[in-house]
Amino acid sequence: MELETLIRRFSDTTENQEKAIFSSIFILGNKLQALFDQHIPGLTLKQFMLLSLVRQANEPMSLSQYGLMLGCSRQNIKKLAKSLEQKGFVTLGSHQKDPRALQLVPTSKVEAFFKTSFLKYQEELKSLFEIYTPQEIEALFTLLSKLYIGIEHLEKETKQ
Repeated sequence: MELETLIRRFSDTTENQEKAIFSSIFILGNKLQALFDQHIPGLTLKQFMLLSLVRQANEPMSLSQYGLMLGCSRQNIKKLAKSLEQKGFVTLGSHQKDPRALQLVPTSKVEAFFKTSFLKYQEELKSLFEIYTPQEIEALFTLLSKLYIGIEHLEKETKQ
């Protein structure tokens, strides 16, 4: 089945569009992961995303906090962190504020990575979004931000 056929089939009602959006998010995530796993040298996209968060954190965060931000479990973050530690990007140790928790500390290899290899990743991101106008980027950003709110709403409903 071709993409255009699917788009036509699911464009007739709001309910079908919602189904298509949900499916598309899953499919797009998989496609982006496969694409960037092949192009980020020495890192998977998930490792890269965690490394980006570690680099941008204003203060040390626990593995659980990173899990909440990336939408995955503490165990998944720990697995990613151990892999990053083996590659020399981070050190894993006791959290400053809570000795029961673990924190990630970036090494000098992180800055070196972002000054060299990251440039290629940035170019690929530019290529991904060059088909959009600035107004479309702003609209997409706004809608994705709203989607986060929808996910939080769904999480609350499923916990009841």
